[in-house]
Amino acid sequence: MPKVTSVIVPYATYLRVYEPLAAFPEPERSHWAHYAHRTDRPSYQDELRRALADLAPTPPVLVPVHESEDAFVLDVDGVVCVCPWRTRLRGWLALDELDEELPPPVTDAVLPPVLRRQAAQDYERWLAINPDARPWIRTATWQVPINWFVLVSDEEREYDKGASVGSPPVLRYRTPMVQARRRVARGLRALREAMDEGPLIDGLVDVGRWLEEFHPRSLVELDYGGLVHAVPAGTLEDDHSAADVAAGIAALRRGDGAAAGEAYARLVERWRSVRNLRSAN
Repeated sequence: MPKVTSVIVPYATYLRVYEPLAAFPEPERSHWAHYAHRTDRPSYQDELRRALADLAPTPPVLVPVHESEDAFVLDVDGVVCVCPWRTRLRGWLALDELDEELPPPVTDAVLPPVLRRQAAQDYERWLAINPDARPWIRTATWQVPINWFVLVSDEEREYDKGASVGSPPVLRYRTPMVQARRRVARGLRALREAMDEGPLIDGLVDVGRWLEEFHPRSLVELDYGGLVHAVPAGTLEDDHSAADVAAGIAALRRGDGAAAGEAYARLVERWRSVRNLRSAN
């Protein structure tokens, strides 16, 4: 499939769920089984490039007219697992969250209100027919949400500095769904015993509910995605944020507030430079 542009699109990180083929009803299961054998499957960068290309015309295309038939595919211990892109659904969800990201005047200037209202009406009609729809991919920009790190462990960290020509660095974690759910439950217990309800607990509750929507033999992937292009190589190589989050939760479980604070301080310091890049952009 041709690429829209060769430009690297940074900033975005991803939380993905790969479900085994058995989790999909027919005829979707057969579609993904056939798709898994393709050798020309596009990358996450291709998806972002297409989305940017849709925003270039006047008026911009806020949400694709048709749902994507692409997916990410993994072989997990001999079992084909698929993570559908569902770009149209994710576009609608992203528009819902846009008011929290940008001031209204900026949003109105970039994405005209009349187009946003039309997209919202289209989504309402579609959701009435597909009430159980949910995305297999969550996206964040200029950060990895702290609650995502709760799902994984430092032992599952995969880092490739991309030494070969044209090979970008990769930083990701992959964990079985059962492990991710167990860590969410343990993390919530520790947090609720140590602090009042707040954004960190709310975010972990939300991601935990999302994980419950999927097959228990799924695989969960936390991928730094295009953000690796915005972070210095040395900083990326030394990034063990999942270990810091795990250390902080373990400290809370022991009642050691000082150690939990130190782990949190390491996280804040590590991600400060990335936040500064976002502000400078």
